Amino acid sequence: MRPRVCHTMESAVRTPSALDDSAPRPPRRRLGRGWRIARNIVIGVLAAIFLVWLVLYITKGRFLKHPFERITAGLIERDVTVRGDFQLYFDPFTIKFLAEGMRISNPKWATRPDLFEAGRIDTRIAPLSLIWGRKRLHFLDLTQGAIDLEWDASHTRNSWTFGEKKTDAKPLVLPIVQRALVAQTRLRYRDPRMRLTADLSFEPIRSRGTSITQSIRFTGTGVVRDTPFTLSGALLSPNDTVRRGKNELRLTANAAHNVIDVSGTLPGLTDIEGVPLDVKARGRNAAELLGIIGVVIPRTRTYTARAQLVKTGEEYAFTHMVGRFGASDLSGRFTIRNIKPRLKIDAALTTRSLDIVDAAPFIGYNPDTVAAKGAVAAAAETGAAPARVLPDANLRVDAIRNFDADAHWTVGVVRSRNVPISHIDLTVSLVDRLLKLSPLTFSMARGNVAADIVMDERRAPMHTDYDIRLAPTPMGKLLAGYGVAEAGTTGVVKGRIQLAGVGDTLHDSLSNARGRIAFIMPEGTFWTRNVQIAELDIGTFAQKMFQGKLKEPVHINCGLIGFTVRNGVAAADPILIDTTKNVMLGRGGFSFRNEAIDMAFRADGKKFSLFSGQSPVGIQGSFAKPAINPISGDLIARAGAGIGLGVVGTPLAAVLAFVDVGDAKGAKCGPVLAGAPAAAQRTASGKPRDDVGNGTTAKSESGKAAPGEKRAQRKKFLGIF
Repeated sequence: MRPRVCHTMESAVRTPSALDDSAPRPPRRRLGRGWRIARNIVIGVLAAIFLVWLVLYITKGRFLKHPFERITAGLIERDVTVRGDFQLYFDPFTIKFLAEGMRISNPKWATRPDLFEAGRIDTRIAPLSLIWGRKRLHFLDLTQGAIDLEWDASHTRNSWTFGEKKTDAKPLVLPIVQRALVAQTRLRYRDPRMRLTADLSFEPIRSRGTSITQSIRFTGTGVVRDTPFTLSGALLSPNDTVRRGKNELRLTANAAHNVIDVSGTLPGLTDIEGVPLDVKARGRNAAELLGIIGVVIPRTRTYTARAQLVKTGEEYAFTHMVGRFGASDLSGRFTIRNIKPRLKIDAALTTRSLDIVDAAPFIGYNPDTVAAKGAVAAAAETGAAPARVLPDANLRVDAIRNFDADAHWTVGVVRSRNVPISHIDLTVSLVDRLLKLSPLTFSMARGNVAADIVMDERRAPMHTDYDIRLAPTPMGKLLAGYGVAEAGTTGVVKGRIQLAGVGDTLHDSLSNARGRIAFIMPEGTFWTRNVQIAELDIGTFAQKMFQGKLKEPVHINCGLIGFTVRNGVAAADPILIDTTKNVMLGRGGFSFRNEAIDMAFRADGKKFSLFSGQSPVGIQGSFAKPAINPISGDLIARAGAGIGLGVVGTPLAAVLAFVDVGDAKGAKCGPVLAGAPAAAQRTASGKPRDDVGNGTTAKSESGKAAPGEKRAQRKKFLGIF
C-alpha cells in the first residue's frame, strides 16, 4: 500500500511539469518589416552623425575652410576669405568656430572695403539658434577686429543686410553674447540720414594677479547732427559673475555740454532688450541733449535728471524720472519710439513748483538772460529791436517735422511776483507738423484760464491761431502786484483773446495778427493803495483829498476794455467803464509790430465836480516801458484859462475853468457785458453812443494819432508805414 501512495504523490508532483512541457507556447511578437527598416535608418543616421562628429572633432573641421568660404560667399553675395587657421566642429554640442585672418567684404556702395575683418575670432555658437530665434554665442574671443556698419545716403540699404538686390534693409540686431574677450578691435557706425558717425575702440584685456578680469573696456568718438560726442565705458564680467550670467555695464557719454551716465546688469554682453538700466543726465540745457536726436523742446537752465530706461524693440521707455531744471522740479515718464516715418514721443510729466523764469523759453526767451538781466535784454538777445519785450527767436518750427508727440504736463504752482498762477494742465499734440497746445488750462488769481493754441507748420510761414479765455477773476487778487488792494476790491474781470497770425517767431506771428481782444468787468468795487487814479478826475481827487476820503473805493457798474486787431495793430473798440460818479472812455490803441502804446482815457463826471481837470490821461511809451501822463495839453490849456480869469476877474473866477457840470451819459450795461463792439454800445437811455472809439485808428483824445493812423502831413504813427 505504501509504494502506491508514493507513486501517487510522485505522479501528483510531476503532473504540472508535464502539463507545462506539453502546453503549446504563444508565438513571439516580431517587429514588422516597416518598423525594422525605420529602426535601422535611425541607427544609421545616428551612426553617420556620430561619424561626422567624430571626423570633425578629430580634424577640427579644418578641411571645411574652402567650402566655407565658397558657400558663405554665395549665400551673402560678398567676398569671404580666411587667411590663417580655420576650425569648425561640434565641441561637444556647441559649434566651435575659429578663424584667423578672416575677412567679409562690404557692398560696393559702402565707404569702407570690408564689413568685418579679424586677426582672430574664436566663438562657441548655440546650434539651435542658427535655425530659429535670435543667434546666441556662449563665448566670443575677438582680437584685432574691425567692424564697419553703415547705411547708404537714401537709408534703403545697409552693410549688414546681405544681398545686393535687397532694398528692405533690416535693423541691426546683434547676437546674444553671454561672455566675451575683445581686444584691439574697433567698431564704426555711420548713418547719413541721422547724420551720425561713431568710432569705438576696445582696449586690451587686463589681468589682476593670477586671475583674468573678463571685461570689455571701450572709448569712442563721433558726431551726431553736427554735434561731437565722446564715449567711455566697460562691460564688466569678473570671474565670479560670469558663472551667474551677470555683466555690469558702465557707460559715460559727453555731448553738447551734457553728461550721460548709464549703468545696469545685463544677462548677456549684447543683450539689453527688456533690461532695466539706470540713466543719469546733467548739463546746461536739456534742449541741447534732446536736440541730438532731433527732438525739439524749449531750452532750459542747468538741469539734472535720473530715470530708468528699458528698451523693447524700437521703443525706449524712461520711467521713474526725477530731476530739476533751473529752480523748478520735474518728474514723470516719457517714451521714444523709433518708428517710420518719424520718431514718436509720448510723455506724462509733473512739476510741483515752476519758477516763472523757467517758463520764459516757451515764448523764445533765454531763461538765464531773463534771470540775470530781465525780459528786455532777453528779447534783444533774440534780435528784437531795443526796448522790445516780444522775442524774435525762431521757434525752430522746421525741426518739428522730425517727430510726432503726445505729451501731458501738469504744474502745481508758478512762482511769480506779480500774478499768482497755479494748477497748469497742458496737453501737447504734434502730428505731421501740426502742433496743438490744447487744452491748456490754469488758475490765475482764483480765476481760470483756458486756451487753445494751434500752430500749423505745414503752411509756410507758420500759421498760428490763439484762443485764450479768462473766467471771472477777482481784480484784487489779479492786480495785487500792481498797486491794487484786495481789501475793498470786489470787482471781477473776464475776457477772451482770439487772434490769428503768420510767422515763425512770436513777434512775427503777432505783428500781422487779426482778431479781437475783450475784457469785461461786471458790477463791483475797485480800490488802489494810492490815489483814486481810476476815477481819472482831478476834481474828484481834490475833493476826496480835502475830505479825507482817499481810501474810498470806486464803484463800477460795468466796464469793457475791447480792441479790434488788424494787421498787428489793436484799436480801442470800445474802452468804456461806467462808475457811480463817472463814465470813463478810452481811445487809441497799441501795436504788436513795434510794441508802441498810445491811448487816452477821460472820465466825465455824472455829477457836479468843483475841481475837475476834465482832461484825458494818456498811457504811452511801449510794452517794456509804459508811462502814465495825467498832465495833457488840454489840462495845461485849462490851467492857463484859469490863470487868465483870475487876473481879469477874481480868484474865484479862476476856479470856473475846473468846474465839471456833470453831464456824462451813463452806459447801458447790456452791450458792455456782452463785449459788443463800439457800434453796438448805448447810453443808459438806449441811444447810440457817439463818444466811444469804433475800432479804427482814429486820433486819440491826447491829440496824437492812434497806432497806424496818418496825421496831417506826418508819417503814420508808431512807425507803421
